[in-house]
Amino acid sequence: MKTKIARFIEKNIPLFHERRLESLSGLKLKNVLKRKNPYLFKAKNVNTASELVKGILDAHLSSQEETIFGAFLENVAIYACSLAFGGMKSGIEGIDLEFTLDGVRYIVSVKSGPNWGNSSQIKKMRDNFRKATIVLRQTGGVRNVVAVNGCCYGKETVEDKGDYLKICGERFWTLITNKPGLYLELIEPIGHKARERNEDFQIEYAKVINRFTKEFIEEFCAADGQIEWEKIVRFNSSAPQLKKPSK
Repeated sequence: MKTKIARFIEKNIPLFHERRLESLSGLKLKNVLKRKNPYLFKAKNVNTASELVKGILDAHLSSQEETIFGAFLENVAIYACSLAFGGMKSGIEGIDLEFTLDGVRYIVSVKSGPNWGNSSQIKKMRDNFRKATIVLRQTGGVRNVVAVNGCCYGKETVEDKGDYLKICGERFWTLITNKPGLYLELIEPIGHKARERNEDFQIEYAKVINRFTKEFIEEFCAADGQIEWEKIVRFNSSAPQLKKPSK
């Protein structure tokens, strides 16, 4: 199993790097700027164009990378479970993985880490679990269903949440593979050719920083080089022309 999972990761990790690189291409300064909080950067006493541009770009990319890598880890979890228990990608809305162990059907919502959602998102997950359980019992003849919020990293000391289990890190990977040390074995193949891939990313990242900084100075700095914060806030938050409701 270890060798097969390592090969799967090494085969698929380039896709993460490609998508990470793609997240840089086509970026527009103003599109990124209008999605970030200008008051936060002012409160942090950001005074140079390059520092502000780097801050908003890094915040944007961090969010993108979490999403992209989360999808990659979900695929690793499904593949690993398929080797161990014949687990499969679920066709039920809101459920990522299904597998059967000791007469119990596990339905799993896979997340990267434990701090992934607010109360409304957790409520939605609970609702998805409830609906999936009904579907499996009514159409699949499954009697014993256990819902799991599986987190690929992190820890959770209180796993029983009443209507579902929250299982993280080592215990999650052990649950879906019956291999306690697997969570440690993932590190090496995930780093496959990471240095080379990151060098490519840094080249493109530097280009975007330079391009954005030039544009920012032209658009949002006074002739003496000072950042015009009011202009930034107007661009980000001024009242839009409201559309009339359609009849």
